[in-house]
Amino acid sequence: MRVRLLGLTAAALMLLSAPAAAQTVCDPMQTQPQFRGQVPKLETVVPNPGGENGEVTTDQAYAYMDAVDRASERVITGALENRSWQGRELRYAIVGHGDRLGGDAMRKIADAAQDLRDPKTSARKAAKIADRYPAILWIASNVHGGEESGTDASMRVLYELADRDDCAARQILDNSIVVLLPIQNPDGRELDTRQNFYGFDMNRDWFARTQPETDGKIELLRELPGPLFVDAHEMGRETFFFPPNADPIYHEITDESIDWINNIYGASLAAEFNRQGIPFFNRDVYDLFYMGYGDTVPSTGFISAGMTFEKANGDPIARRAYEQYVTQWVSLSQGAIRKREILEEWASAWREAYQQGVQGQLEPNEIVNPGNEVVTEVPDRPVRHYFITDRRDSKQDEVQALIRRLQRMDVEVGRLKKSLFVEDFTPYGRESRGQTLPAGTWWVPMAQMQKHWVQAMLNEDTYTPFPYFYDVTAWSQPLLFNVRGGYSGEQLRPRAEKVRQLGDPGSADLPGDVPRIALWQMFDDSSASIESAGWLRYLFERVWGLPYDNVTTAQVKAGALENYDTVVVPNAFGPDPDSWPQGDAGQTVTDLGPDGVAAVRQWVEDGGHFVGWREGARLGALLGVSTVTLTEPTSDVPGSLLRVRVDDESPLRQGVGDEAYAFYEYDWVMRASSPSHAAVEFPPANSDDWFISGFADGAEELGGTAAVVDEPRGEGRSTVFSVEPNFRAFTTGFQKILRNTLLSDEAGTARVARAGAASAARRAATQRVLAGSGTIRLAVRPRSAGRARGVLSRFGARYDVQRSQGRVAFLIANPGKASADEHPFATRLPGALERAGVSTIAYRAP
Repeated sequence: MRVRLLGLTAAALMLLSAPAAAQTVCDPMQTQPQFRGQVPKLETVVPNPGGENGEVTTDQAYAYMDAVDRASERVITGALENRSWQGRELRYAIVGHGDRLGGDAMRKIADAAQDLRDPKTSARKAAKIADRYPAILWIASNVHGGEESGTDASMRVLYELADRDDCAARQILDNSIVVLLPIQNPDGRELDTRQNFYGFDMNRDWFARTQPETDGKIELLRELPGPLFVDAHEMGRETFFFPPNADPIYHEITDESIDWINNIYGASLAAEFNRQGIPFFNRDVYDLFYMGYGDTVPSTGFISAGMTFEKANGDPIARRAYEQYVTQWVSLSQGAIRKREILEEWASAWREAYQQGVQGQLEPNEIVNPGNEVVTEVPDRPVRHYFITDRRDSKQDEVQALIRRLQRMDVEVGRLKKSLFVEDFTPYGRESRGQTLPAGTWWVPMAQMQKHWVQAMLNEDTYTPFPYFYDVTAWSQPLLFNVRGGYSGEQLRPRAEKVRQLGDPGSADLPGDVPRIALWQMFDDSSASIESAGWLRYLFERVWGLPYDNVTTAQVKAGALENYDTVVVPNAFGPDPDSWPQGDAGQTVTDLGPDGVAAVRQWVEDGGHFVGWREGARLGALLGVSTVTLTEPTSDVPGSLLRVRVDDESPLRQGVGDEAYAFYEYDWVMRASSPSHAAVEFPPANSDDWFISGFADGAEELGGTAAVVDEPRGEGRSTVFSVEPNFRAFTTGFQKILRNTLLSDEAGTARVARAGAASAARRAATQRVLAGSGTIRLAVRPRSAGRARGVLSRFGARYDVQRSQGRVAFLIANPGKASADEHPFATRLPGALERAGVSTIAYRAP
């Protein structure tokens, strides 16, 4: 019965599970399977799954799902509303008793789940719902295209739930509806790449939903929410990871979610793996913090037990698929066995969220790993209301997009019908003050079902509890959109009206005459290069509709830039201790050769516009088309938002305003050769404008330095960014500076300098840059440097050492340019450091 769930109108099937009597619990893995023989096995539908590699292809998986659907009344399949960028379907299967899968019956189950989320549902009513209705349990796999085994495991889960008739299978079917989303990234699976078609790591895209694959599954999850979401991955490290997670954990993830994750699912999986003698680990590196993962968003936005499972990718497919199957089957079994208890606790957590919002209570930071200590406390002050106050015409598209993003996660938003005086209004990054907010101001109360999500999205800071970073530490939506807003802890009763669901504002029209743009991707063999260039292609093609052509280094060497007005050079991997002092920019200069370098300089001199960021900015400096000086950071800022000033005479300011927020991630410290060239700069660290959202240690070194330098070069122009202006395509406010860079005609100064060779001092400073987006970075207190060296030596790590006041930083070689879960020891290092008693300032794996 292949259907779309949305808008089902099939005939009513009213029979739902009656209140259950005490049931005998069947062991999930030791119960002897009994099959009805009605459903074909995978190998009969797909005789040679995956060919020599053994993993099923996307088409094979979908063909098998269809075959099971045709054979079993327990299964319906469907497709998400969105397709992948390459046009592939994103198929799901819903498994349960056949009398639950018809139109009205399925709708009643979905409505019951929504009732449990409603804070107005009493505990008594919730108990009745929990007794009568099944839990909705999710298994999703293959968000990274090259991590295939979760899909193969899901095919086995699908088969067994569709055909088994023993008590272990029946207890899942009796107590749950299972949603299987076996392939979250079909384009990446077919290309055998981690990212999707546009180079997005879709396990970082959950709050922004820029990619259709992400957007579609969240819409289905909104319709069929439940208290379990498993996200199955693979990794470069040996054995198997499942929770408990490592610190840090985001403070608004509820105690209920953590308890289910650690004490129900994690404990049950550990017991089963120990019984079978399957090696595993937990509490290392895989955090539950950044609000873009397939575990944090279900945990925070849906109060689920959101869990990441990681299996070593070096094992044969049969072993990988079996161990993934064990984790999926045991998790489903535990969710079903404890269905009534979990659903009652789930409902209680939603009621508690509302009451916390009424009281203005933020969840405190907590540590879950023994021996760790909280380094940042959540402020002990009430937060009851958020307001978006920006009324500038140039910001209304961004405001609309922000409100829409909140609404599409079931956040209720109001708009003031009458002006409101707020005694303690606190603008983002400023001191509290009394302020009258005019009618029309957007109001987001914390007293609502989605209190935890409201805080996660509208926070001023994430209050990182522990300094180990698997990803970035800031994502405040008003700062990303660069719109004005703030919050209050007062007990206010605004006169407001609820805002209807807003539409997508789209993108501003392009001017009639746009430059001819070349996109120069230096290398295509590293995540940093693939992602930065891919994010830009997505922005050009899908958001702005801006024409461009791709060019290679060989084509540039051959004079291809003569056909273009502007060349854009996004980030590449960046230098690391293995390739110092070359890095990707240095290697590109070598590949161009003297004639190619001279050709680029002459092209700029004759009127061309060079635009680059991060390693692209370094290329501009090495080529001599930019006069900036780049030096290595000594601070630890692993992905945070810093307020920057925008020069009021710069053409890059249009529609931006006098400030913006730069996403800074161990980037170069950049200085302009002339103050008149600094279009965007970090304010002095001792000024009132200095503000950081996210973790930062030693960031004061950035005070007064440049984030964007825009300078004339002969008849041409150079604009370089020390930071990524289009980080994951969600830094919408800063994107405007990039748009202005590409579409404005003149640099913000009349001073003219000829393009030419960089000075020896500036070139030396630029080539000393060691920190890059792929480098593993460990910063420790000087007293612990010896112990840290000892730990690194045990892993055979090669590194450079960077010393500054109060810290010793180890910049660890990453020759394969691997992400942390693909690196041989990046995920093991934190535990070893803790056991060795190393006093760590920050640890950051790429």
